[in-house]
Amino acid sequence: QVQLVESGGGLVQAGGSLRLSCVASGSTFSFNAMGWYRQHPGKQREWVATITSGGSTSYADSVKGRFTISRDGAKNTVYLQMNSLKPEDTAVYYCNAHYTVFSYWGQGTQVTVSS
Repeated sequence: QVQLVESGGGLVQAGGSLRLSCVASGSTFSFNAMGWYRQHPGKQREWVATITSGGSTSYADSVKGRFTISRDGAKNTVYLQMNSLKPEDTAVYYCNAHYTVFSYWGQGTQVTVSS
């Protein structure tokens, strides 16, 4: 059974940085892609960033230039380095992993940015 566990969330002042981690366990395969989504209070979950097994990355316009996604394939771990954080980045951040037609989610980690 595949499980994704996020960590690294917390409270930070605007302009600060946080690094999120997501460790996948229970898989015997490497994921095709891993990524991050976030959900603001009262809103739908939105895509933040993705990294493929080949190392290609893509970002939502709202975080481009501030966030960096990276991956340790050997450890099935994905990271999200978040710099220059803004109050509007406050959300629950979810890790996601894809393998063929299957999609897996973590339980989420809260990020709060104070102004």
